[in-house]
Amino acid sequence: MNKVVIIGGGLVGSLLAIFLAKLGLIIDIYEKRPDMRKSNSGGGRSINLVISDRGWKALAAAGIEAEIQKLCIPVYGRMTHDIKSKQTFLPYSSLKRAIYSVSRRELNERLITCAEEHSNVTFHFDHSCESVDHNSSTAYFINTESNNKIVVKGGVIFGADGANSMVRKSLLTKENLTAFGAESYASEEPIDHGYKELIIPANADGSWKLDKNALHIWPRKKYMLMALANLDGGFTCTLFFPFKGKPSFESIKDERDLMAFFNETFPDVVALMPTLVSDYFDNPSSSLMIVKCFPWTYQDKIALIGDAAHAIVPFYGEGMNCGFEDCRVLYELLEEHGMDWTKVLRSYELLRKPNGDAIADLSLRNFIEMRDLVSDPTFLLRKKIESKIYKKHPEKWVPLYSQVKFSDIPYSEALKESYRQDKIMEKVMSRNDIEEMWDSDEVEKEIVELL
Repeated sequence: MNKVVIIGGGLVGSLLAIFLAKLGLIIDIYEKRPDMRKSNSGGGRSINLVISDRGWKALAAAGIEAEIQKLCIPVYGRMTHDIKSKQTFLPYSSLKRAIYSVSRRELNERLITCAEEHSNVTFHFDHSCESVDHNSSTAYFINTESNNKIVVKGGVIFGADGANSMVRKSLLTKENLTAFGAESYASEEPIDHGYKELIIPANADGSWKLDKNALHIWPRKKYMLMALANLDGGFTCTLFFPFKGKPSFESIKDERDLMAFFNETFPDVVALMPTLVSDYFDNPSSSLMIVKCFPWTYQDKIALIGDAAHAIVPFYGEGMNCGFEDCRVLYELLEEHGMDWTKVLRSYELLRKPNGDAIADLSLRNFIEMRDLVSDPTFLLRKKIESKIYKKHPEKWVPLYSQVKFSDIPYSEALKESYRQDKIMEKVMSRNDIEEMWDSDEVEKEIVELL
């Protein structure tokens, strides 16, 4: 069985095609959108991405790391902007390690091009998946240009079609879930915040208006604005905002409402956004959803991968990295077991499902940290203490952020370790003298003993 169908030509689907092409398989990718390299579609719905260590490990294994590095800007920490426009820099790592900002569209375009360099990979754009029959490994499409119906019979069909995956919805119907057994379930949980893309353009000379090597955050408790640099000197900004309430997407109805809100809430950014009004009202307000489900696979016929299996909120910047790691793990299993797809897909599911669940939980937790805590003095003090312990005792303490972003420690293990670290730090931070004693040998000894 050397034919593979991938439904979804986004980031994960394109990288998966590159991995499978290396094994000599024949790959057909069906993507509902037009070829983005020839189209202006998709603007106004982007959250800039960050590539972390596990993402780079997958890109290196696929042989395209150097190609993707050309698109990236290193980011060494968070720059918070408070209500009085004061900026505070919080490094991601005491070892000066970076994550890498990249435009979603530019990355996706490059991955498609890299995949097409393999003669055994074919993209079929403008093909919207209507349903998938898991028993016969057959996918049904509508060509959105000609309106023709198209039937495609796999090999193996991979659902890489995102949070609203039609492959997942076809596989995990109520009827099928009952047949699959008690452990089967499908959960699609929207959160009450959405996002909207805004822009800080480059200066006239092409330079950046803010520090390009920082993730800029305007944390405001129930909502926040963030910005990541692009190669063209601009920043892609994302407003994470409630859909309802006051303030919210619902409550801002016109230019007057918008400018009053931004001048009061994000005063230092208004002058940086000359197209704020048009960007806000022209760009859509997009929703966010957490997907957890089981099973991810069916026999040797169907497998979910990336957001189709484990869509998460974007507040750890790990959705793409987790999907890329899915691809690398699957590739390694195919190298180990050959084309025994039943064994490979079952092993893949068992290895990746706990980690998909864990990064979903970690991402929601990081939303609270970014939105509520990054400007809190107690939180910042805790981070100083953790950084010191990591620097002096790296074999005993690795901060949660470093476990997630600067290692390939399984997400499930990182989540478990974070609970242990939380208990230790709660005890240490409860000391009445912690502000005076945080840098002392006494506090260091206490933490090491608790470890």
